[in-house]
Amino acid sequence: MYQVLEELNKTSGITGSMMVDNDGIVIASDLDTSFEEETVGALAASITANIQKSLDRLQQTSLKQITIEAAHGKLFFTDAKIGVMVVTVESDVNIGLIRLEIKQAIERINTAN
Repeated sequence: MYQVLEELNKTSGITGSMMVDNDGIVIASDLDTSFEEETVGALAASITANIQKSLDRLQQTSLKQITIEAAHGKLFFTDAKIGVMVVTVESDVNIGLIRLEIKQAIERINTAN
């Protein structure tokens, strides 16, 4: 899993990635050192759980991906069966490319497990 995250981080614009379980516990991480892994993991679990509850109330399908845009970058939280993949990126990235790379990384992780 670490190798998949390392390869994902070679994509232009990606600054870090990690996999957390649904409780926010870090499974694997290759994040930028400016982020605290445990904090990001806990936030990812909290945000995805709250949004999934909202989707359930609206009788929508299950959560696939959340994108948060901030002043200095973006965060992607993507469902990955075993948990949530968190990817941090620069603010001016090609979002389509990032989504494709995340999807492929998750497929590699799911086939390995």
